[in-house]
Amino acid sequence: MTPADKLIASDVRTRFARLVLRPDRRFDLAEAALLVAAEEDPRCDVARCFAQLDELGIEARARLESERGASKVAAFNQYMFDNLDFIGNRQDYYDPRNSLLNHVLRRHTGIPITLSIVYIEVGWRAGLRTEGVGLPGHFIVRVRPDEESDEAMLVDPFNRAVIDEEDCQERLDVVYNGQVPLTANHMQAATPREIVIRLLRNLKAVYAQVHLHRRALAAVERILLLAPQALDEHRDRGALLAHLGRYAEAITDLRTYLNFSPDATDAEAVREQLKRVHAHLAALN
Repeated sequence: MTPADKLIASDVRTRFARLVLRPDRRFDLAEAALLVAAEEDPRCDVARCFAQLDELGIEARARLESERGASKVAAFNQYMFDNLDFIGNRQDYYDPRNSLLNHVLRRHTGIPITLSIVYIEVGWRAGLRTEGVGLPGHFIVRVRPDEESDEAMLVDPFNRAVIDEEDCQERLDVVYNGQVPLTANHMQAATPREIVIRLLRNLKAVYAQVHLHRRALAAVERILLLAPQALDEHRDRGALLAHLGRYAEAITDLRTYLNFSPDATDAEAVREQLKRVHAHLAALN
């Protein structure tokens, strides 16, 4: 990052931190996802992206005006998937741009969670009732034709398909080798905060995979703004800080993890890591 880019990122982080302090009813999913993107990409125009979502919502609402019930959802799906051609990026799934909402809006491709965010945001602007559902290893949307309707459908924006609970069970079977039955807990609506946490965890994993430790750390820091008690994130932040040579800070985070999770399955590995970090710090003194 250039010095100017760092200043922009710092300002965006401040805005994100203020957003996190809002009560849940005022926590805006699109704003949070766009601030995540703006910290990563200083060219992200948050106001323009909001305007784009509004424009798409207005056009979709006009197209759905004469539709009712399931046909209303079908017409919306046709608009999103056929007319706008939003589609999952299978060819380059781990491209960080797939996690940045401004790029998803520009390129009309992304990963399940960002495509679901677009679907949710355009959907409610068009008069649908939309909510995210975070399955293990996948993300989908539950959609109803309007606020009063009890008639719900499940939509998979990544695969551009209407699905059912049998399809969700098949997804669990892949993840858990057929050992876990689908329950009501799996199908619960994800809150906007939970969606943004999951978005940031995806981004963290993408950066960690290619050893971009500073960027992965930035993702963890924002997760901890949203979920300060997330012990796994303290562990991960400690590991990333150690990679960056910030040993004293790493020790604090790793100790926090071990103090509150002394019997975790990875506790012994973290203890060994903590010893190595202490040794690195001692070598500097």
